[in-house]
Amino acid sequence: MTKPERINNMPWVCVGVMCLTMVTLAAAKPPSILSVQSNSRQIGLYEKFELRIDLEAAYTNPFDPEEIDLTVEFTAPSGKKWNIWGFYNPSAWTSLWMARFSPTEKGAWRYVVTVTDSEGTGQSRAGTFTAADSSHHGFVKIASNQRYLRHDDGASFYGVGLWYNDSYESFNEGRITEDGLDNLRKRGANFISFFPTPLETMGSGLGRYDQNRCGRMDQLFEWCEQRDIYISWNIWFHSYISMAVWGGGNARYRNNPYKLVSSATDFFGNEEAWEYQEKLYRYMIARWGYSRALFLWFVVDEINGTEGWTKGGPAVAEQWSARMDGYFNEHDPYGRPTTGTQSGGIGQWWPEGYKIFDIAAREIYEAQGHPMPKSGKLGPDDENPIQSSYRNYATQIQNLWNGFDKPAIIGECGWDHTYYEPGMPGYLAMYHNALWVSLTNGACATPFWWAYSDWINDSVVTNQMLYFSQFVSKIDFVNQDFEPADVTAPNCDAWAMRADKFVIGWVVNPRTSVANESFTISGLPDGEYELRLYRTWRGRYMDPQTVKCSDGELTYTIPELKTTGGHALHIGNDVAFKVVPR
Repeated sequence: MTKPERINNMPWVCVGVMCLTMVTLAAAKPPSILSVQSNSRQIGLYEKFELRIDLEAAYTNPFDPEEIDLTVEFTAPSGKKWNIWGFYNPSAWTSLWMARFSPTEKGAWRYVVTVTDSEGTGQSRAGTFTAADSSHHGFVKIASNQRYLRHDDGASFYGVGLWYNDSYESFNEGRITEDGLDNLRKRGANFISFFPTPLETMGSGLGRYDQNRCGRMDQLFEWCEQRDIYISWNIWFHSYISMAVWGGGNARYRNNPYKLVSSATDFFGNEEAWEYQEKLYRYMIARWGYSRALFLWFVVDEINGTEGWTKGGPAVAEQWSARMDGYFNEHDPYGRPTTGTQSGGIGQWWPEGYKIFDIAAREIYEAQGHPMPKSGKLGPDDENPIQSSYRNYATQIQNLWNGFDKPAIIGECGWDHTYYEPGMPGYLAMYHNALWVSLTNGACATPFWWAYSDWINDSVVTNQMLYFSQFVSKIDFVNQDFEPADVTAPNCDAWAMRADKFVIGWVVNPRTSVANESFTISGLPDGEYELRLYRTWRGRYMDPQTVKCSDGELTYTIPELKTTGGHALHIGNDVAFKVVPR
């Protein structure tokens, strides 16, 4: 008989009247799980349970879930199913694959590993581990009152921190250090925000992730977990998706491998670029989504500083923003919130973005068009720049609070875009005031000051952060419905937030002091209240005072502190307060 044409020059084998290539004689082999090793058989709640997996499968790109898809189904003691993505992490030749998970229920857990490639599916035998009690509060989510943040166990989370960027480019060169984190923790910080160096490089190639940089991210997450410091992860820092907007270090798209499939202008709307992005975000969730330290997906910083916004158009950029928000809302197993920003000029009010993301984030850079004194030397009738600054923060946060039924933050601010330079006493006062005016106008975290470094640390990473942290640490932001309170002070500025009969507030007079000044809270039920003044610059409460509310008004006069025995005793330019029923 006549043999058919050879395929790929493979030899023919004839059996009777049948002729087959040698390729068809080797049956397709489905993937198999060779071994699964866990880091422990017992783990604390919200701690890392890690599986190291050895497997055989057919693939060329281990990061592509279309070639090889590794998942683990965890079954909780309650019966709830958790489907967790595995990921490639070549830590040892016998365990190139991992899965990470943090249990949220006490008791016995069960898990099964599944791998799928082009030839089929393989599955492991069931494994078990036990989750025990721990001291951790769990993951951070939006509270039911839609204004503040909570942990899994119901405890409040009020963010105290700032930007702390790593700029990791080569081995052991990152700027974040354990000493730096220890110093922040000592000062009362409980979070940092950072943008990491992109995981995809021209060297790794698009759709492949630099494992040195991934290892650095592992290290940062471990350091923060050890210190109970939380992470706001800025996924896309504007410079990495900008070719020329703002120039210099703000335009790094020329080194971004996404340029191989999309121009910077088309980045937000290019479908091929989105397909690669989805795989990147899946890898991020798989490798670091387990961590209780991760509290916020800061999707994009200063989106208007990109060609995708200026040339591709705001509508396309906002569609991408909504797509990003939807992806993380759907796929993050622990339900962390999202946010994103425009830059900090007065004209960058972004209501469409505030509607899209879970947390409304406004930037403030006061030298970029915000109302502030223009004179280099102030006269007696000029507006005080310190007063101008905190009033500006108050207005911007009020706009977020009143316009959007969701938590509000100032996502970036400070640096040297201010009236005073870092290191000057006025700069410290501006930072100090930004803390207190943000709290008493409804922000769910301190303003995200830019950025932890020697340039600003003598003004920002000070005891002011610690004293503020001490004040908010005992406030239940979760189980109360806060709203702006009606507070007035004839010769001062004053703001307050009220939850039923509980009030927190701040009174300030930067020209002289608040000594002998009165403030009045309206709308409280009549009766006796305990009022405690907090000396914000000293971090100390004064003795509690009993104050009566009559006809819906509670009025209090702040005492004047006088030098005693040759020692300074000054009430200062501002005080905070708490009011509770007797």
